[in-house]
Amino acid sequence: MAARALHVGVLGLILAAVLAACSSGKDAVDPDAGGQQRFVAGSGTVSEFAPADRDAAPRVTGELLDGKKFDLADHRGKVVVFNFWGSWCAPCRAEADDLQAVATATKASGVEFVGVNVKDSRDNAVAFERTFKITYPSLFDQGMRVALKFRKTPPNAIPATVVVDREGRVAVVLRKPLLREDLQPVVERIAAEQP
Repeated sequence: MAARALHVGVLGLILAAVLAACSSGKDAVDPDAGGQQRFVAGSGTVSEFAPADRDAAPRVTGELLDGKKFDLADHRGKVVVFNFWGSWCAPCRAEADDLQAVATATKASGVEFVGVNVKDSRDNAVAFERTFKITYPSLFDQGMRVALKFRKTPPNAIPATVVVDREGRVAVVLRKPLLREDLQPVVERIAAEQP
């Protein structure tokens, strides 16, 4: 009888712990977080800012996957599209062809794409770019330091895309996987603005 009471008590404690873990409070389990990479699905939001309401983009510098250095300041006068991605991220794989298509279609308009590879190994990132025939450069940002620099307009998800206008201001933040028809009109609109 005592053993049965102990068994019921242990089951009660386990049930209480499970229910507490699934609560809706600040310590709730994040159903969108997945695996050891802690993938967080985008909210699907698009934040677009009128020119008068745009904040300056942070100073973005770092090492590209090919070992060269990158500094956003060197690209002033261009529209720069940052795409935050990882080879481990299924939505990133799904949008890769569309991003490359938009990069190719808008390059002549003074648009430059820069990937930001996060929480990844360099070998996996390079293999991803080779597989999807990505021609634009990517920063190697294993610790997500570039994302942290966008404090006023955080990407908050992987994949996410940030469009910086010709004056170096954050114009659009897209927190979702993208299709060409989602991204190209946005990039073309920002590229058509007069500084």
